[in-house]
Amino acid sequence: MKQRLVVMNGQCSMQQEDQGKWRNVKVEKARGVKPGIYNIFTANKADKTKEHSGLILYADKTTVYQQVGKGQYITHDRADFAKLPETGEMKSISYSDEGKAVVSEAALGQKQARKI
Repeated sequence: MKQRLVVMNGQCSMQQEDQGKWRNVKVEKARGVKPGIYNIFTANKADKTKEHSGLILYADKTTVYQQVGKGQYITHDRADFAKLPETGEMKSISYSDEGKAVVSEAALGQKQARKI
């Protein structure tokens, strides 16, 4: 199932492809995510041996989506988080030896890149 986020006019629309057409599944506030189309169906599962820095795009019942580069997305299992990172914030996510997510502030260079 293909999913994407469409952000415009302060709203974030989760869409799923249904018979070649995109249909809204859920609409909520954009919470700091810049306007655009985010093809999160291209996301890769997070490598728990690495640190992933970027914008937190969206969280659903099972998954946290993070943009780590232009058109590059990572998924994290929601169950790995003690406390979910806020949507629209730049965060670095690494994993403990027990496989739990460790969330920290993204590096300064990441924050500045977002403002451009």
